[in-house]
Amino acid sequence: MDMLMYMMMIEKTKTYNKITKKVVEEHVENIRRLDDEGKLEICGVFKGYPGMAGMYILKTESREEAEEICKREPLVVGGYAKYKLVGLQIANKENNYLL
Repeated sequence: MDMLMYMMMIEKTKTYNKITKKVVEEHVENIRRLDDEGKLEICGVFKGYPGMAGMYILKTESREEAEEICKREPLVVGGYAKYKLVGLQIANKENNYLL
Protein backbone atom coordinates (compact mmCIF):
# COMPACT_ATOMS: atom_id res chain seq x y z
CA MET A 1 0.00 0.00 0.00
CA ASP A 2 1.31 3.43 -0.92
CA MET A 3 1.85 5.70 2.03
CA LEU A 4 1.48 9.37 1.19
CA MET A 5 2.18 12.44 3.24
CA TYR A 6 2.08 16.01 2.06
CA MET A 7 4.89 18.52 2.25
CA MET A 8 3.92 22.15 2.68
CA MET A 9 6.79 24.31 1.46
CA ILE A 10 6.43 27.77 3.00
CA GLU A 11 7.84 30.57 0.85
CA LYS A 12 8.39 34.13 2.09
CA THR A 13 6.53 36.98 0.42
CA LYS A 14 7.78 40.56 0.19
CA THR A 15 5.99 41.37 3.44
CA TYR A 16 7.58 38.52 5.43
CA ASN A 17 9.97 40.90 7.20
CA LYS A 18 6.94 42.82 8.56
CA ILE A 19 5.61 39.81 10.44
CA THR A 20 4.18 40.61 13.87
CA LYS A 21 4.71 38.85 17.18
CA LYS A 22 0.97 38.05 17.22
CA VAL A 23 1.20 36.23 13.88
CA VAL A 24 4.27 34.28 15.05
CA GLU A 25 2.36 33.22 18.18
CA GLU A 26 -0.64 32.17 16.04
CA HIS A 27 1.74 30.23 13.77
CA VAL A 28 3.24 28.35 16.74
CA GLU A 29 -0.22 27.65 18.16
CA ASN A 30 -1.22 26.24 14.76
CA ILE A 31 1.82 23.94 14.84
CA ARG A 32 0.90 22.77 18.35
CA ARG A 33 -2.71 22.09 17.32
CA LEU A 34 -1.66 20.11 14.23
CA ASP A 35 0.77 18.09 16.35
CA ASP A 36 -1.88 17.43 19.02
CA GLU A 37 -4.31 16.28 16.31
CA GLY A 38 -1.71 13.86 14.89
CA LYS A 39 -1.60 15.74 11.57
CA LEU A 40 2.04 16.87 11.80
CA GLU A 41 4.92 14.47 11.15
CA ILE A 42 7.67 17.09 11.35
CA CYS A 43 8.19 20.78 10.68
CA GLY A 44 11.09 23.16 10.65
CA VAL A 45 12.77 26.32 9.44
CA PHE A 46 15.10 26.38 6.44
CA LYS A 47 18.46 27.97 7.11
CA GLY A 48 20.56 29.29 4.23
CA TYR A 49 17.80 29.15 1.61
CA PRO A 50 16.77 32.72 0.73
CA GLY A 51 13.07 33.06 0.09
CA MET A 52 12.15 29.88 1.94
CA ALA A 53 10.73 30.06 5.45
CA GLY A 54 10.27 26.38 6.27
CA MET A 55 8.06 23.35 5.80
CA TYR A 56 5.54 20.99 7.33
CA ILE A 57 5.20 17.29 6.59
CA LEU A 58 1.50 16.62 7.05
CA LYS A 59 -0.24 13.30 7.77
CA THR A 60 -3.73 13.68 6.36
CA GLU A 61 -6.39 11.46 4.86
CA SER A 62 -6.36 13.37 1.57
CA ARG A 63 -4.70 16.10 -0.46
CA GLU A 64 -7.83 18.19 0.05
CA GLU A 65 -7.42 18.00 3.82
CA ALA A 66 -3.75 19.00 3.49
CA GLU A 67 -4.75 21.91 1.24
CA GLU A 68 -7.22 23.17 3.86
CA ILE A 69 -4.50 23.04 6.53
CA CYS A 70 -2.20 25.07 4.27
CA LYS A 71 -4.85 27.69 3.62
CA ARG A 72 -5.41 28.14 7.39
CA GLU A 73 -1.71 28.64 8.20
CA PRO A 74 -1.49 32.09 9.87
CA LEU A 75 1.58 33.10 7.81
CA VAL A 76 -0.42 32.44 4.65
CA VAL A 77 -3.64 34.02 5.93
CA GLY A 78 -1.70 37.17 6.85
CA GLY A 79 -0.01 37.36 3.46
CA TYR A 80 3.50 36.92 4.93
CA ALA A 81 4.03 33.65 3.08
CA LYS A 82 2.68 31.51 0.29
CA TYR A 83 2.93 27.77 -0.01
CA LYS A 84 3.43 24.87 -2.38
CA LEU A 85 1.88 21.53 -1.51
CA VAL A 86 3.69 18.43 -2.70
CA GLY A 87 2.68 14.78 -2.30
CA LEU A 88 5.43 12.72 -0.72
CA GLN A 89 5.44 8.95 -1.21
CA ILE A 90 7.11 7.48 1.84
CA ALA A 91 9.93 4.96 1.37
CA ASN A 92 10.71 2.75 4.37
CA LYS A 93 11.50 -0.81 5.49
CA GLU A 94 7.85 -1.83 5.33
CA ASN A 95 7.64 -1.12 1.57
CA ASN A 96 11.26 -2.11 0.83
CA TYR A 97 12.12 1.53 0.11
CA LEU A 98 9.79 1.49 -2.94
CA LEU A 99 11.79 -1.22 -4.71
